[in-house]
Amino acid sequence: MTKIKKHGKNYSAKSGRKAAGNRPSGRFHQEIITCLYQSGCPLTIEELIKKAALPKKEREVIAGELYFLAETGLLHKNGKGRFSLAGRQNIFTGKLEKNLKGFGFVTGLEAETGPAPQKDVFVAKSGLADAEHGDKVLVTIAKSKRDQRLSGRILAVLQRASDRLVGFFRAEKGRNLIFPEDCRCPFVIDIGKKIPKKLKEGDAVIAAVTRAGRSNYHQGKIKKVLGSPDLVDVQMQLTAEKFELPVKFSKAALTEAAGFTDKITRRGREDLRELLHITIDGEDAKDFDDAVCVTKTRKGFRLHVSIADVSHFVRPGTALDQDAYQRGTSVYFPGRVIPMLPERLSNDLCSLVPNADRLAFTAILDFDRQGHLVRKKFCKSVIKSHHRFTYQTVQQIAVDKNPELRRKHKPFLTPLKWAVELAGQLMARRIERGAIGFNLPEPDIRLDQNGRIVSIERGKRTFAHQLIEEFMLAANEAAASLLIETETKALFRIHERPAPEKIEEFSVFAKSMGLKLPQAEISPAWFAEILDKIKGTPQEYIFNSLLLRTMQQAKYSPENPGHFGLAAANYTHFTSPIRRYPDLLVHRALMQAVKKGKKTGRQDSGNMAEAGRLLSARERRAIEAERDIHERLKTAFMKKYVGDIFEAVISGVSDSALFLELISPMVSGSIGLAELADDYYIHDRKNYRLIGDTGKKTYQIGDLIMVRLVRVDQNLRRLNFVPAKINQAKHGGSD
Repeated sequence: MTKIKKHGKNYSAKSGRKAAGNRPSGRFHQEIITCLYQSGCPLTIEELIKKAALPKKEREVIAGELYFLAETGLLHKNGKGRFSLAGRQNIFTGKLEKNLKGFGFVTGLEAETGPAPQKDVFVAKSGLADAEHGDKVLVTIAKSKRDQRLSGRILAVLQRASDRLVGFFRAEKGRNLIFPEDCRCPFVIDIGKKIPKKLKEGDAVIAAVTRAGRSNYHQGKIKKVLGSPDLVDVQMQLTAEKFELPVKFSKAALTEAAGFTDKITRRGREDLRELLHITIDGEDAKDFDDAVCVTKTRKGFRLHVSIADVSHFVRPGTALDQDAYQRGTSVYFPGRVIPMLPERLSNDLCSLVPNADRLAFTAILDFDRQGHLVRKKFCKSVIKSHHRFTYQTVQQIAVDKNPELRRKHKPFLTPLKWAVELAGQLMARRIERGAIGFNLPEPDIRLDQNGRIVSIERGKRTFAHQLIEEFMLAANEAAASLLIETETKALFRIHERPAPEKIEEFSVFAKSMGLKLPQAEISPAWFAEILDKIKGTPQEYIFNSLLLRTMQQAKYSPENPGHFGLAAANYTHFTSPIRRYPDLLVHRALMQAVKKGKKTGRQDSGNMAEAGRLLSARERRAIEAERDIHERLKTAFMKKYVGDIFEAVISGVSDSALFLELISPMVSGSIGLAELADDYYIHDRKNYRLIGDTGKKTYQIGDLIMVRLVRVDQNLRRLNFVPAKINQAKHGGSD
């Protein structure tokens, strides 16, 4: 009988029995695991060698590894000598996000068949194997009994992140090197002696590996020089490259978009051009995908919400459709957008610009005087927007009663008055049922004509914003209800209940801050009552932030458990098909519902559950990219303020730092514990604060504090502060 010995115990190729020695080297571990996962059925040693394209001469080594993995419980060997993965129900694919401290999380889990967990999987440093940041991996998971979080270990790397590197050029010791922008990236590229003429020290570039080298140094070449990282446009390009955002459309998609004419087809559509539709958007808006019109009826109000009929142009299976599906959503940067659709559609044919006939999909909603929906109808239409309003103008006309603007826009005063009345009733109904209304302002980053950052302030929300939001929510709920009533297959926008451990964590914090919590069962109304209690207090922002952290992330799914945050039984996304692909799918589904089973073209993108997972992932990518560019620009903006003093609120406390949110500008940073030199501070975890051992001075979440900016790290996007003495002189400097 042949004995197999490879760094390991001796394993018999026939029986699997072992002798003394060490474990196998694991040289083919990755290939074995990957092949068995992808095959989906048990394999013999010979079948595995053939499928995985392994060297036949290494049969004994491979057999030894198979028997060893079976002994550890990772593989199962049946009576016919075939091997398969054990516990496949707990094995998933995902992307590894490594932390600078060494551990990581596997995100975007996908199952071979059936649903996958929606949570990320924590992987300790010891469980990462040789996986690197960004790799597509196979992970086996187990649930922690302590806090219900998922943890696991990586079984195999299915696909390396990329042979591409986004980084910065530096000449060191006679070598031309590209260092990664993301310090979690495991390698550096040596580009050799020849470099582009326009390349300067410190420039941001995109490079590619041409030959893997030893250690962490690979040979490669520059694919594109982006320019100085001090430029805002270069920072935006870096973010787009980092998140692999598709900036260019396929030639086929652009050809399809260019082929459309301006001719409007009215056949099969209701002519609503005489209705006084208007658009209300931000000052910088470029695409207008919704227009509204409110009229008074004998019993209440009629609301028309007309949405650009993107489904007329983007048909299932076309190049435009495929490009839009892969993008999933438009991505918005300050002063710039990476659109889901080519400009010919997003800024032209599908944009509800003033005084132009446009194809639309209209929700006609009748409400009683108290804002209860009594009738709904959806139809294809032709509309004309009669005016393009901004939020600021509507606020000044309808709420502030600005006399000059009221004279200028006299034909719209009555419709705007009705719109304000209806929005007020809709808002009251939502509050009545317990919908949660977080008050978390978004950063408003302003650029000048040359692309330089002018200011970063808290975005202001007015009643005009709420007015449009109420109308969009009403249309989305009505669309979802019609889909449910007609049993039409579609994607819903769902938001599941918060995890109990998250609620418990928040409750402990709230009690430490002296906040008396409602005694009722956990529901949307429970959250709404807390938000109402802390409204207008100095701690409002902190409580809003911490409450939001208890929430699960909303997502797209063909199943409809409802929307917890909105306290809505049925909810979907109908109102933004120019910038969200799920809305386009909903439009197609609604046409099926309206036509009561008549054929309207297949509902594309294959399995709806798969579409929901991919589009939810695309949405998360867009959110992360938008957050990334905000952090980049905030850091760049603050470099000139090193030495200045700011007012801040403490937003978090840990063993090593205080975390801060500046009142103005809207940026965040931290104070390292070592900077609190006046005492030795102890972390009181239970009460979310630091306490001085001698003087008993405390720093607690929600406290206001004066701080001085001492260091800006643009690579890590970190702002470091120290407690300020008000009479301290300003000084500069950053790195």
